[in-house]
Amino acid sequence: MTEDPTPRRTNAGGDRLGVVIATICAGLAVGMVGAAYAAVPLYQMFCQATGYGGTTQRVEHVSTRVSDRTVTVRFDSNAAPGVPWTFRPTEREVKVKLGETRQTAYWVKNLSDKRITARATYNVTPELAGSYFNKIACFCFTDQTLEPGEEKEMPIVFFVDPDMVKEPELTTAPPITLSYTFFTVASEDVAEAPAMDGAKAGSKL
Repeated sequence: MTEDPTPRRTNAGGDRLGVVIATICAGLAVGMVGAAYAAVPLYQMFCQATGYGGTTQRVEHVSTRVSDRTVTVRFDSNAAPGVPWTFRPTEREVKVKLGETRQTAYWVKNLSDKRITARATYNVTPELAGSYFNKIACFCFTDQTLEPGEEKEMPIVFFVDPDMVKEPELTTAPPITLSYTFFTVASEDVAEAPAMDGAKAGSKL
């Protein structure tokens, strides 16, 4: 039998192209997932650096300048659905001098029969004031875990930068509202730790 002299076509080139396309698609998928995870901390860093959306600033030291001008700071508290906590400020509002370092606190109690871990998000209104509202200590930077019935007081230390009044929209030093909302991070059943009746001494109910 005479062999066919016509060269046979193979699919090797198509297979290689398919592998290249699959590799590119896989790389894009991994890159998109990585970008999604990176977006959250990058967005938080952007907000803290710029005060965007009323995000406050975190500093490590007290203010070195104190003005004679004062501002009223109001405190708001919220717990998202699924967070069975009583959560409120120990002071509804305070009046402070611009640049004056002030400490206050929020009080929280877990009303459920489960161990709950939650994290507080926060913002300031007017939003433009966020870049001038400086927190030295705040519970919002770490997860908070409460056992069933547990309660505690969580301090915050802050000051408002005197440069705030240089902003045309803030030159009158309008009242500032600092708002926190707790969202659930985790919860679990704790049968051996029943809910406590009443509140611990010294807490505000």
